[in-house]
Amino acid sequence: MFIVERGTLLAFSVGSYTATLQIAGSLSASVASVPVSRGIASSELVVGRRVAVAVFDVGNPVDAMVIGIH
Repeated sequence: MFIVERGTLLAFSVGSYTATLQIAGSLSASVASVPVSRGIASSELVVGRRVAVAVFDVGNPVDAMVIGIH
């Protein structure tokens, strides 16, 4: 089971296809090395873009994946 959170893309690494995110509601904390779905084109992953994040373990925010953009 997972929950879907909104976030903002702070950085994207095309080499590892991972992102650094700020989860909505968290003004100062960021989460790094979050995997991004390969179904999302790298050209769409620009800093400041809003993303949908599947969080699999709310106690461990790195246990997540970017599953969409909006």
